[in-house]
Amino acid sequence: MAVLEKIRVKFGLVISIVIALALLSFIIDPTTLESALNAMSKKYDVGSIAGKRISYNDFQENVDKFTRINEFVQGSSAQNEEGQKQIRDAAWQDMLDRYMFLKNAKAAGITVGQDELLSLVSAETPSPLIASNPLFMDESGVYSPDRLKEFVDYVATDETGTMRDYWDYLQNTVYTQQFYQKYGALFNASNYGNALQLASEVADGNTSVNIDYVFQYYPLVPDSTVNVSAEEIRAYYNAHKDFFMQNASREIEYVVFEVVPSADDVNRTSEEMDAAYKEFSTTDNMRAFLLKNSDSQLSEYWYKSGDLATVNSDIDSYIFSGEDLTPIVKSGNTFYAAKTMDTRNIPDSVYVKHILLQGTNADHVADSLLTVLRKGGNFSNLASQYSADQSSAADGEFGNIGWMTQTYMIPGMESVLEAKVGVPFSLKTAYGTHVVLVSEATRPILKKQVAVLEKTALASKETYNNYYSQASTFASLTNGSYEGYQKAVDSTKVYSHALTVTEATSNYGAIDQAKAVTRWVFDNKPGKASSIITVNNNYFFIAAVKKVNKEGVAPLEDVVSLIQNNLYTKKLQDKTLADVKARIAGMSDMSVIADTLGLTLEHNDALSLSSNTVDPALLGAASVAPDGAVYGPVKGSMGVYVLKVNSREKGSFYTEEDAKSTEMQRSQYSAQFILPVMSQYDDVKDNRERFY
Repeated sequence: MAVLEKIRVKFGLVISIVIALALLSFIIDPTTLESALNAMSKKYDVGSIAGKRISYNDFQENVDKFTRINEFVQGSSAQNEEGQKQIRDAAWQDMLDRYMFLKNAKAAGITVGQDELLSLVSAETPSPLIASNPLFMDESGVYSPDRLKEFVDYVATDETGTMRDYWDYLQNTVYTQQFYQKYGALFNASNYGNALQLASEVADGNTSVNIDYVFQYYPLVPDSTVNVSAEEIRAYYNAHKDFFMQNASREIEYVVFEVVPSADDVNRTSEEMDAAYKEFSTTDNMRAFLLKNSDSQLSEYWYKSGDLATVNSDIDSYIFSGEDLTPIVKSGNTFYAAKTMDTRNIPDSVYVKHILLQGTNADHVADSLLTVLRKGGNFSNLASQYSADQSSAADGEFGNIGWMTQTYMIPGMESVLEAKVGVPFSLKTAYGTHVVLVSEATRPILKKQVAVLEKTALASKETYNNYYSQASTFASLTNGSYEGYQKAVDSTKVYSHALTVTEATSNYGAIDQAKAVTRWVFDNKPGKASSIITVNNNYFFIAAVKKVNKEGVAPLEDVVSLIQNNLYTKKLQDKTLADVKARIAGMSDMSVIADTLGLTLEHNDALSLSSNTVDPALLGAASVAPDGAVYGPVKGSMGVYVLKVNSREKGSFYTEEDAKSTEMQRSQYSAQFILPVMSQYDDVKDNRERFY
């Protein structure tokens, strides 16, 4: 009964709303009610693909599936934020493939038959996606049909269903990739260049011109005689609305109160550091001492000169100038002291070979192998015969792990850095017993193991409450409105940040993981100010929504200045062109033209018509200009050209193969836009940022 009562209390309001909607349905047009409910529910959709709504639950179910697949492949459930994002991207791409790409590929007449698919997932003729999968490789890293057969046989007996999920995923991936391959081939084949186009491109590639030209820059100083009317702006806007598509965004202002340690907090930490320093200098159990008293624990790392600068440059200078115990140094709100624990000459890296032995008899076998090696036995041969690790074969020899350093090290094998070169020995790790040989080593250099006592001042409860009180006062002054927010900024003199945010915004300046602010902004209307929004436990935000920019075509008033600048630039270019044309009318001497315009006469003996470093306007004009005659003026990207082609030279260095290769590059470049264009055509909406 208690549980039932909790449910009633928790969902009482929701149930009331549902009942109210049911009653309203008797007096409201059902189509109106359906439209309202759709609008409400769409807010909680992750997106839509080709008319299909993707609910949060549907998407999360797909994310969970890909998470299980990733855990199976990686052998671990641990994931950082970047790993989670990659899984979400894979889940979304899977839905794009299912609901958009495959539909369009099939509409283009592409098919992948059952026999074709069976062949691609068979052990004898597998798809490259399967043949390159490490799961189906033998000990030498080569695809093994037997491994694939064993896996498929095991799928049927796996009660967890994980193997089935992974095998289904592989088959679906092979199926989809086959459609991608065929669609890409169809797309590339459709990008056909005929013989005339090929010949023209070869001719241009082999042609260079001897040319004289002058270049008049467009004016940088505003020209008061060039005007753009409101009617021209509106006409341009109406004719080019596709240019002004925008994503949903919000223009906001916000203040942030960062909780930082007070002077008292820093002084208190300084006193704690002073109290700990004496014991730090004399303790016999450094590990336990640091565990209790320091923000950083004892490290086994061997530092060379310069390495400790990543901790503190003063500490590095003290330790490597011969002082085994440093004084306390302060950097920002952090205090440091360091003590040398050991000093040795150690190489940066060593080349390691090993034979991994497992089982109850491992130690006995290791002793026998050491005896054989000391008598001149071949390490590689013994590794291929006895080692449980058959994948380590650096430089083509079994047993070779390769070069190892402190940061590239198998846990438990750290002693190899101090081992004698050419002398085999054994050691144990979590993987088993290893027979190890260090065959090469870099030159030993002075290194030290160093204990670092570190204490960073943190804000006390009193300090935290003080900042919260400041934020609370500011929030109260806003009274929940943008107008009140502005008055609060004026009265408190707190710095207000202005920012335009989208639903993907999670960083506010140097403050990350601030998605809570974005969610509030998108859930509120213009003119609203927030209460305190706490981020990372040490930032207090108060945000105000200034303006809402809806998804779709931007309103004319938002793009007036952009259109005005574009039209002004075009008119200025046209005026510059007309002015140059009028001033050189009837002239046929390039030197006279240059003097008349006050410009320098430029010359190029061999301007290639296939150059990609020259303004295309100049190349285009040079390709069509009659030899020996003044041509232009011609509008370029930065100014106006007037030119004269003196002569043309034909070569033969640019071949048909070069032209075909260039065409292939264009096709490959164009192929990158297949999915974006499909997504635009099928009106794909990706609202994942709203939830993650």
